[in-house]
Amino acid sequence: MKKYTHFIFAAVVVAAMPLLMQSGSLASEVLIFALAAMGCNLLLGFTGLLSFGQGIFFGLGSYTVALMLTRWPVPMPLALLLATVMGALGAAVVGWVAIRQRGTYFVMLTLAFAQMFYFIAYTATGLTGGDNGLMDIPRPNLSILGFDLWTLASPWQFYGFVSLIFLVVFWLLLKVSRSTFGRTLLAVRDNEERAAAIGYNLRLLKLQAFVISGAVTGLAGALHAMMTGLAPLSNAEYHTSEMILVMTVIGGTGNLFASLLGSAFYLLLADWLSQLWPRWLLLLGIALMAVSLWMQRGLWGLGETVWNRLQGHRKQSADTVVTPSATAVAVKGEQA
Repeated sequence: MKKYTHFIFAAVVVAAMPLLMQSGSLASEVLIFALAAMGCNLLLGFTGLLSFGQGIFFGLGSYTVALMLTRWPVPMPLALLLATVMGALGAAVVGWVAIRQRGTYFVMLTLAFAQMFYFIAYTATGLTGGDNGLMDIPRPNLSILGFDLWTLASPWQFYGFVSLIFLVVFWLLLKVSRSTFGRTLLAVRDNEERAAAIGYNLRLLKLQAFVISGAVTGLAGALHAMMTGLAPLSNAEYHTSEMILVMTVIGGTGNLFASLLGSAFYLLLADWLSQLWPRWLLLLGIALMAVSLWMQRGLWGLGETVWNRLQGHRKQSADTVVTPSATAVAVKGEQA
């Protein structure tokens, strides 16, 4: 039962959001960026790779599904699959080059790729729409042989579709993280030299992590384009990579459920602050600084700390109750 705890937590959050939130689009956005943050977490939390290239894969997914659904009409599930594949291919290219370096130079390479992709997306107006992006992306129903299985017209109907995909991907990534491959990634993160000495192919392992991360992030980008009806140039900016990275860190690295917490915290806080003050980004920056200074293990780490303290307090209280009784028994024994 314990190994399913995080999946149960995720399912509870997914089921609770329609009861607690008024906007189906915002709820869908939380799950979509949670997918992207999980992909980033696989790199940062499990492999120790700080990548600023996540916006590339997110943008590739957005553009691919937009082209598939507008210019070359294909079934919607196939369009999502192709977007996922494009994200994986983009990650394979970026990873194949970037993993040849470590530390600062690795980060610089991913950032350079992000800038290059942005320039290509900006200039290739025939494919990407340039500065305007691709617009009027349809949201077709999920159908088989002409029969509609799932209507996606309303925001909450689309949320149901996104939530199903999110839970399936969450389950698969959970299985990956707990497999021999996932434990090997943790060994690479903790001590690359020792992992190499044992005989692990570090480049292959990192490249595989990159491809999985890119596939999940590409899928997230495709769902985002379907939700908004747009594939904007901003999806290809390095700002998107920064936002995904911030969500990952806020939630907590090395924990997939924490990615959902980070996405929800970031997006809901941004939505709330934007209604309070036109310059809400300043307040958001202050909030993120507070998280960085006093919550370095993220929201999940904060929750663990509070839980451990409560458990310790309960244990201490129990010891306090038991101790007088034991003392009384000892005194009675001496009197006898």
